Amino acid sequence: MYTFALWYKVWYDLMTHLPGKLTRKLVENLGAGRHGDGNGLYLVVDTSGARRWILRVVVKGQKNRKGAPLRTDFGLGGADIIKLNQARERALEYRRMAKTGLNPRFNAIRQIPTFEEISRQVHIDRMPTWKNAKHGQQWLNTLRDYAFPQIGRMPIDSIGQPEVLMCLSSIWTEKHETARRLAQRIKTVLDVAKSKGFRSGENPVTAIKDARVLPTVKSKPQHHDAMPWRDVPAFYAELNGRSAIAAKALQFTILTASRTTEVLDMKWTEVDFVTQLWTVPAVRMKGSKEHRVPLTGEMLAILEPLKALASDFVFEGQKRHRPLSNMSMLMLLRRMGRDAFTVHGFRSSFRDWASEAANAPRELAEAALAHQVGSDVERAYARSDLLEKRRELMEQWTDFMENSYGRKNYY
Repeated sequence: MYTFALWYKVWYDLMTHLPGKLTRKLVENLGAGRHGDGNGLYLVVDTSGARRWILRVVVKGQKNRKGAPLRTDFGLGGADIIKLNQARERALEYRRMAKTGLNPRFNAIRQIPTFEEISRQVHIDRMPTWKNAKHGQQWLNTLRDYAFPQIGRMPIDSIGQPEVLMCLSSIWTEKHETARRLAQRIKTVLDVAKSKGFRSGENPVTAIKDARVLPTVKSKPQHHDAMPWRDVPAFYAELNGRSAIAAKALQFTILTASRTTEVLDMKWTEVDFVTQLWTVPAVRMKGSKEHRVPLTGEMLAILEPLKALASDFVFEGQKRHRPLSNMSMLMLLRRMGRDAFTVHGFRSSFRDWASEAANAPRELAEAALAHQVGSDVERAYARSDLLEKRRELMEQWTDFMENSYGRKNYY
């Protein structure tokens, strides 16, 4: 009996140590789906690109409702953290426990990942939720610059209030907005770690906030300096004498009262010259809602010559098929001696003009700026985006740019 048991152990260890089907390159490049390595080990690739290991085993003695052996899936961690050889070693450990009747979920010795490892995994898992790739990268960059140097290599379960304060204290007053965002992102990472069983107890970021450990910093309201609306037509006329793409982009931004990024990331596929509409997709809008911009003759006259560039982007930058830099229009303002004003401020100029000169109703002016007005219930009933009324308003604004005054009144 002893001889058979010894023989079986040798055979089992040999079988479980056989090389699997996967390779390092396959782990990195396989598409979405469940890919087997052998002996119940699988690489699961989500449609988002996130990769994780699972092991399917039968724990000795466990049965399903029909009395048959119960197959159970156990997570072994993300493939960006747990490499192929590590996954195989952990799978072997789990199979041995399952063979003796021990449930790996409760008996395995867990390896605690570092703060940086969990952070990067959270970044990957949330890729589908980022408004755009740039926003997602900014989320990770904040942690990279201010948290990883201090606590990046620390086990996630060893991070408490002192460690969080190390990251926040040095920038809390000088870069308060950055510190506030950093605190939110550290809190998110620690919350995710807790949900995965790597931490317990209260989140130290919450404890620091509740105890008011850090000094109160009065946030200064950010005012985007706006050019007085009566001065905008003269400035617009100055832009007419410039042929640079940045000047054309700024003219278009002024006429449409759009946000800087909405204009810079504008693509030809969003423009319909027949219906004279520019449709900004929800993914590029601050409010995550599609916005239709009526195009006047002057706006179309700005766009028409740019089609000859045959670029993906309407306002192409120095690199082929890439948009203008988000600093291009601001630098143009400075070169023209208007550094007291901001590009975003022209939205305020338009809003003041709409109220004071055009007598436009508040709902109409706010709709032109793609602002959400009223409660959720009110917006649910207000299905119209007031497109035709906005078209009339934008025609008047364009007319004001070209002739220095508006000739129509609304109400």
